[in-house]
Amino acid sequence: MQPKRLLILGSTGSIGVQSLQIVAAYPQRLQVVGLAAGHNWQRLHQQAEEFSVPTVGLADQRVAEELSAAAPGLQVYAGEDGLAEMVRVTEPDLVVGAISGIGGLQPVMAALEAGCDVALANKEPLVAAGELITTTAARAGAHLVPIDSEISAIFQCLQGQRREDVEKILLTASGGPFAELQAEELSEVTPQQALDHPTWKMGAKVTVDSATLMNKGFEVFELKWLFGVEFDQIEVVVHHQSVIHSLVQFCDGSVLAQMSLPDMRLPIHYALFYPERVGNDLPRLDLVEAGPLTFAEPDVRKFPNLRLAYEAGKAGASYPAVLNAANEVAVDLFLQEEIGFNDLPFLVERALEAHEPFAIDYLQDVKQADTWARDYTRQLVEEMEGDQYD
Repeated sequence: MQPKRLLILGSTGSIGVQSLQIVAAYPQRLQVVGLAAGHNWQRLHQQAEEFSVPTVGLADQRVAEELSAAAPGLQVYAGEDGLAEMVRVTEPDLVVGAISGIGGLQPVMAALEAGCDVALANKEPLVAAGELITTTAARAGAHLVPIDSEISAIFQCLQGQRREDVEKILLTASGGPFAELQAEELSEVTPQQALDHPTWKMGAKVTVDSATLMNKGFEVFELKWLFGVEFDQIEVVVHHQSVIHSLVQFCDGSVLAQMSLPDMRLPIHYALFYPERVGNDLPRLDLVEAGPLTFAEPDVRKFPNLRLAYEAGKAGASYPAVLNAANEVAVDLFLQEEIGFNDLPFLVERALEAHEPFAIDYLQDVKQADTWARDYTRQLVEEMEGDQYD
């Protein structure tokens, strides 16, 4: 049996590193033919040497030049166009899409257009261009396999089931680090506190999104586009223990759940080997040790980003791309301590209110909406800062 050929987009991030750990454990089954990162060329170089990968890519053109100078034996691709070209040149069997933010959209589209299966970890492409991605995959005969733990749970629960029998999806949320805080306390939250997630160890951007519940809103988009359900069929349920990763309720009242310890290596492992279910030595769930499992409704008044995600999704057109871009800018500014925690949903809502929507038919349409939202959000922040000194 020939090993499955993998190209990992976002190899230096949390998902990419854990994907490579699984590759290292199954050298006869998995082979890396390409690696890509955003800016960390030193770590990327180390990974390429460790896994004997001749082809790499970097989203940042400048650091790509530094890597080329430091490692003349490597084939280095740069920028979004370069990453898309790298996908076509390496001809992988599976692309792992784990580049944070919208930067992973173009290479993911290139993979799907080539008929290559994609194991998708980052949510932003499906938020900004869900219909474009799914129609491209269907036309090319490519499969989209989710890596995100909750979406993987739904994917697993639906194996062998008819989609028309789905009545409702129960999407679980950990609640993030601030579930017990009062609304007035959120204004004092720091980036360091937001990055201290109680259950999962993730990258900075997705961890902040988890704290605001925007991450859960993005997962609603994933469910909509991957499984063809309506937004009103998706119910978010706060489950602090993160043992039940999500559930599907069927038309006869039966409910199927996928359960495991909160360990991202499990959904990554499932996605890399899909459609096989391959044995591993990862820790097992002990229900007695897990203790009581609790559930609650999310507080959308305290965390309005979840409400905004639903509203943008139902409005459609270019609103989801604006939602994503405005949030990306806001999170970056929050991490730089230029805005407060409560400014995150404020900026997103203002961008959505100001936007004049248009249809998303092509990749260029996504980029147009993305650029507008980024410019608007940055300008709004500059105006807010100016008002402070008037």
